[in-house]
Amino acid sequence: MPALVVLAAEPLYVLVDTAVVGHLGAVPLAAVAVSGTVMSVAAWFGALMAYGTTGRAARRFGAGDRAAAVAEGVQASWLALALSLLLVLLAQIGADPLAHALAGNAETAGAAAQWLRIASFGIPGLLLAAAGNGWMRGVQDTRRPLFFVLGANVLSAILCPLLVYPAGWGLNGSAVANVAAQTVSGGLFLAALVRETRALRPVPAVIVQQIVLGRDLLIRGASFQACFLSATAVASRFGVAAVGAHQIALQLWFFSALALDAVAIAAQSLVGATLGAGDAQAAQDVAKRVTVAGGLAGIAFAALAAAGAGVIPGWFTPDPAVHDQAAVVWPWFIALMPFAGIVYALDGVLIGAGDVRFLRDITLAATLLGFLPAIWIAYWLNLGLGGVWAGLALLIAIRFAGTVWRWRSSRWAVVGAELKAPNPKTA
Repeated sequence: MPALVVLAAEPLYVLVDTAVVGHLGAVPLAAVAVSGTVMSVAAWFGALMAYGTTGRAARRFGAGDRAAAVAEGVQASWLALALSLLLVLLAQIGADPLAHALAGNAETAGAAAQWLRIASFGIPGLLLAAAGNGWMRGVQDTRRPLFFVLGANVLSAILCPLLVYPAGWGLNGSAVANVAAQTVSGGLFLAALVRETRALRPVPAVIVQQIVLGRDLLIRGASFQACFLSATAVASRFGVAAVGAHQIALQLWFFSALALDAVAIAAQSLVGATLGAGDAQAAQDVAKRVTVAGGLAGIAFAALAAAGAGVIPGWFTPDPAVHDQAAVVWPWFIALMPFAGIVYALDGVLIGAGDVRFLRDITLAATLLGFLPAIWIAYWLNLGLGGVWAGLALLIAIRFAGTVWRWRSSRWAVVGAELKAPNPKTA
């Protein structure tokens, strides 16, 4: 339950941000859609860092070595700092060309680039929080992250409307509030790490090992980024109203996905710890439970989305054209939720087990053979947002089939304190 609140806090803030900006007009909403998609690259790196660190730390913790589990967090934090500096520099240099490549018109691109330059200064805090979440989940401490993340995002949710409207900063106020939340959150996680251990020096060999072990997660994450960037780019070509509706639906999707990932976080921590302790049967029992829990949670989200179909888009914008486009997306959104719940839960099982090579392969297959061909066919045939979300449905369907098959095979349940993939000869 604490993991659920932590995961939901960031996308909930983004939903608040989208609603606040949406009332500035269709162009600012489209600008946040474009620039937010670019910023999601940093969030993606953060998720990779958190997931990889959780699996490694959990196995150490399960084997009875808490100090080694925390040490994984120290090295992950150094990696977070180095990577964040690079990403901030790239954002400052590449804001204009990226925004123009993704946006459908010059006005939207200009506003998006300005928002991105400011918001990028929150990346160090975002990645430090991801590293902190990773090692804390690994040692099964999900309560402190609850207060760190929730407190920072509540502060920012208060700041956002104040800076946008009374202060008169407009779209830039949204970006400043974003930076405030991420910086406060990252600082709190860093302070917790310093209190936990004094062994804070970087160890390049361990950092390199973390990068090598995370390469499959990196490739997998790159596939998702290609999907979401392509979806935003194609939606932009269908008009400002279409990309605005796509932004609303996509942020609701991210919110639902990360909330459903609470089950996956539990799976990562518990599966990693039980395999680290040498108990494959306990890991398989966890996998069965989270599969059922993920499916039921997905059904619950689908029911909520169906009940709010005529109301929710109005929370974000009064524009009737955006509402009409949202009505096209909504049936897809509802239908995909139950399947997505199972997929996310099993992702957590396999990441906790270190079976990321399989996840990489099934995600690449779903992207290259399913989503990308579908999304560009939608563009060429002018199928609108329905075509865009049909491609997302194909992405989920292929991943669903692959992860369920893998779960039932039990080849992922490899015991030991070291996080590693199954033997390729048996995988």
